[in-house]
Amino acid sequence: MNATELFLIAMVIIFTIPWMVWRIGRTDAWAPLVVVQIVAGVLLGPGLMGAVFPAYYATVFTPSVIGALNGIAWWAVMLFVWVAGVELDLKEAWRHRTDTATTAGLALIVPMALGAGAALFLTQWPGWLGSGGLRWQVILGMGMACAVTALPILVLFLEKLNMLRLPLGQRVLRYASLDDVAIWGVLALILLDWERVGRQALFLVGFVIASLAVRALMRRLEAGDRWYVGLIWLALCGFTADWSGLHFMVGAFLSGAVLEPGSFDRRRLESFRDTILMTIMPVFFLSTGLRTEWGMGGLAVFGAAALLLVAAVAGKLAGVHLAGRILNWPKGEAGVVGWLLQTKALIMIIFANVLLDKAIITHSAFTALLLMAVASTMLTIPVVTRKLAALAAPDGPNAPARGLEERPS
Repeated sequence: MNATELFLIAMVIIFTIPWMVWRIGRTDAWAPLVVVQIVAGVLLGPGLMGAVFPAYYATVFTPSVIGALNGIAWWAVMLFVWVAGVELDLKEAWRHRTDTATTAGLALIVPMALGAGAALFLTQWPGWLGSGGLRWQVILGMGMACAVTALPILVLFLEKLNMLRLPLGQRVLRYASLDDVAIWGVLALILLDWERVGRQALFLVGFVIASLAVRALMRRLEAGDRWYVGLIWLALCGFTADWSGLHFMVGAFLSGAVLEPGSFDRRRLESFRDTILMTIMPVFFLSTGLRTEWGMGGLAVFGAAALLLVAAVAGKLAGVHLAGRILNWPKGEAGVVGWLLQTKALIMIIFANVLLDKAIITHSAFTALLLMAVASTMLTIPVVTRKLAALAAPDGPNAPARGLEERPS
């Protein structure tokens, strides 16, 4: 078979297997389709299916097929991160700045500290530090990975839980939005290359000037033209960020974050995001799975993933509960917020992909982070569903549903 036929076979595998598992297994209550796709990517990778059925792996996933899949995956994830940047609404976060800054800050700092401690423990042994990374970069990177909240997946979960338009759901989105900005800021710090610091400074200065011009241009364009200009802007920012020594994902996020949310119709933007998730993001999930390895042995990788998961969950819940106590939240509300902010898939996987691309972490470390992200995300829906039921129960801790009230700024 030629490369085109093999590529199409790979596409059939990518879309068929996760969908059948999700639909036949009725996993939606604990593992939405996006989570099943991520898990399927890991299972279909070289560490598992490739090891059990090497002939299948060598036949289908040839270098030319992997190259084609990677190209689609790069563009898919750039589009996804761009939309996440566009959807940020920092004005609302500023309006409720006391509540937002306190909660978002503690929800980020505490799990990051615990994750960094776990990474400090792990890096006592070889196998976690990549060839292009320093120990402080690995520690900070793994710490931030434990603190990440996946804003786009959080939106999907809130929709599933019928919370997106409720005051509590909007508050959670504000907390996650502020943390999203911090995540990419920390990533830029980790990627700071002193040999290319001149290029990076040039990129930042040029980006500020260009973003002002693009924002002014967007106001003068018709709605349809804004999409084309936005995509051109995305590609240019991705290229210049990568050229400067930062990763193209940093450029992709910044290119969306500086655009005014009102530049695009919200419903069309949400539809565009859903289309990306359905049509091309599954390719990114598989390409991510193809990068998983168990070079240190499965037991060590699973042990590291479990340690990071404990640090992430305990840190997020502790930080949010502390914020709830400071801000005098009703009983039970901090548990709901903490578990919703625990959602990590996609953004954390993108974050870990960047660290792997830059050889800051090894494939084994990447696999441990990926497993942690999947596990934490799979826990979210079942736990939050039970906690919401307890909040809304007539004899619940703060009946009737006081946890859904707005908080003063």
